[in-house]
Amino acid sequence: MSKISIAELLDSKRLPGNYFAPGSYIRGDLELGLLENRRGDRFLALPDTLIEAIYTGLEQETGSAAGLVLFNCGRWWGKNFYIRFCEEVSEYYGQPVAEMEMIEFIQCLQQCWKCLGWGIFELDHTYYQHGFLEIKITNSPFAAKAPKGKCPSCFLEAGILSAFFSQLTGRELGCVQTTCESLGADCNRFIIGLNERLKPVESWVAEKQDHQSIMEKLCSK
Repeated sequence: MSKISIAELLDSKRLPGNYFAPGSYIRGDLELGLLENRRGDRFLALPDTLIEAIYTGLEQETGSAAGLVLFNCGRWWGKNFYIRFCEEVSEYYGQPVAEMEMIEFIQCLQQCWKCLGWGIFELDHTYYQHGFLEIKITNSPFAAKAPKGKCPSCFLEAGILSAFFSQLTGRELGCVQTTCESLGADCNRFIIGLNERLKPVESWVAEKQDHQSIMEKLCSK
């Protein structure tokens, strides 16, 4: 039986764990009132009352355009989030994001999403061959505080997802929400695809068509 030397063990590559483990990734200083990640980048906490105030304030100031404003804010947020996410993941795991296995990349994204308090993130490849990705998010803080309306309300998240996956794929992708926890759904469902192909979805959602029917229509086009 061959022996393993101490030198070999010391020289062997580190096996990294979950970079986004909550106990290690988020660090706080109660005296200074600061929240930081493990790199020292600062976090901004969003209290429930602030989220509610954002919805209410935009509705009063912009009316029916509130959703578009939130979506565009999400787009800006998503672009910056993608850049920081890739920097942190590449640095920690010692390889460019482009060289990672997609399953590893998505697992990191799921762990990050949960750690930041944005809910439980799930990517569904069922409709990939038809040119669409489906995202399911449960326990969303944005849906929890959204005003009870007639249509899905997670415009900010839709913008984040649109920008994130556009950056990831190098193509301009849109994102439309079809179900929302604020309307009693079991989760928030988002469809990601080319903007041109997603155009009919908003009208189908407004007509109260269910998610499965919408996907069947999209995939038949």
